[in-house]
Amino acid sequence: MSAVTGGFLGRSSSNTANMRGLVQFIADLRNARARDLEEKRINKELANIRQKFKDGSLSGYHKKKYVCKLLYIYILGWNVDFGHLEAVNLISATKYSEKQIGYLAMTLFLHEKHELLHLVVNSIRKDLLENNELFNCLALHAIANVGSKEMGEALSSEVHRLLISPTSKTFVKKKAALTLLRLYRKHPEIIQPQWAERIISLMDDPDLGVALSVTSLVMALAQDNLEQYQGAYARAAIKLKRVVIDGEFTPDYLYYKVPCPWIQVKLLRLLQYFPPSGKHSKPSRYETEDTHVRDMIRESVQKILNLALEQTKNVQQNNAQNAVLFEAIDLVIHLDTETALMKQISSRLGRFLTSRETNVRYLGLEAMTHLAARGENLEPIKQHQDVIVGSLKDRDISVRRKGLDLLYSMCDTSNAQVIVGELLHFLQNADFAIREEMVLKIAILTEKYATDVQWYVDISLRLIAMAGDHVSDEVWQRVIQIVTNNEELQVYAAQHSLQYVKQDHCHETLVKIAQV
Repeated sequence: MSAVTGGFLGRSSSNTANMRGLVQFIADLRNARARDLEEKRINKELANIRQKFKDGSLSGYHKKKYVCKLLYIYILGWNVDFGHLEAVNLISATKYSEKQIGYLAMTLFLHEKHELLHLVVNSIRKDLLENNELFNCLALHAIANVGSKEMGEALSSEVHRLLISPTSKTFVKKKAALTLLRLYRKHPEIIQPQWAERIISLMDDPDLGVALSVTSLVMALAQDNLEQYQGAYARAAIKLKRVVIDGEFTPDYLYYKVPCPWIQVKLLRLLQYFPPSGKHSKPSRYETEDTHVRDMIRESVQKILNLALEQTKNVQQNNAQNAVLFEAIDLVIHLDTETALMKQISSRLGRFLTSRETNVRYLGLEAMTHLAARGENLEPIKQHQDVIVGSLKDRDISVRRKGLDLLYSMCDTSNAQVIVGELLHFLQNADFAIREEMVLKIAILTEKYATDVQWYVDISLRLIAMAGDHVSDEVWQRVIQIVTNNEELQVYAAQHSLQYVKQDHCHETLVKIAQV
């Protein structure tokens, strides 16, 4: 029972003693052996509370107690259709315990379009302006949970003030940043353009909790307003270097020997939102600073890659290191100019392809697919070709599909025949969910990288014979077009088509080709 009531009663024993009526009510409901007995006890209590509210002479304590009972009834799944006004009136109380219950009732009873919501806006604003950090936090929680557009427009400037104020405590700044993030996701127009510079500057906050919360906010804002938040590019690189290279973090943020992996991941991802060097549509501030910033990024990523070489049996440490490493790899691929780092990436990724963890294998294949799509030199990836082909036999279909994507991306004239042959081999027993995609990729690779027309005809006919229902008309029509325009190939194609037609089971598309 204490676990259930803890949220209402707080931690002090005096609260528990004073709220004995609530404790007894919860005990009665827990002791009810049947639903009808529970319903009878609840209806009795609701009638009592309704009568008490009608009297209108309740103290703040008694209002709090009865609202707690209504909240408990509500979270048990029963309908509570009265007492909402009395509940939200507690928000204007001066005692923290009463105000806390009022805010709790508001977040549970009201939704963003509720008619009572506009009545509490002034009370919430008052709590935001208070010098009491606990009141500030209660108000921020309410805005983040229920905040309507009207509430956001009325209170967003006060939330922003708490965020940038030098007198705000760190835990208030964190909540203010996340409240603005919540408001922005629901109503983007609430965030003012002139706030950008001050928000970005808070990424340098010495408290990593504040920096992490602000970085989350900046990530959302930068995605939609890149030019306004271009200053975040250099700030992110500087903050990353301070964490990874300079070790500017408190022991509280060292997670299994990995310094604050959450902010590392967010900073690395934020850097990917900005165009890589030399690919800007016009000169910008982050391009002119690019040389110095890129040096910092290169140094930080190199340190991350070096740390990834350290083998550990600790699962949590591995997960944290891998999360940071994969994001760093994505950043290097995005930058597309760091040749030395690109060479290191393929060897790091090769180790993940043979991992026992399914998620790690999947992420390794995904990162290598990005590398194959962006990298000019496929040779480092081809070194792992046998392992990648083996991923087509993985027990997890997501890994098999990602292996197929990678083989498609890494294919060229030098390995096309081998890859297409392996894909045809696995096509025989491929899952229906992946079969159509595999057929399409085989058809594209066969035509794109065919250096021998006879090989092209062989593969096309074999593909139609194995999975004709999934082969589009363009494939067999293209075969006919090539054979028709090549007299030396016509006899060869006719002989092979005849062999398929003579079989007991022949797809109708092969009959069409043979007739031509």
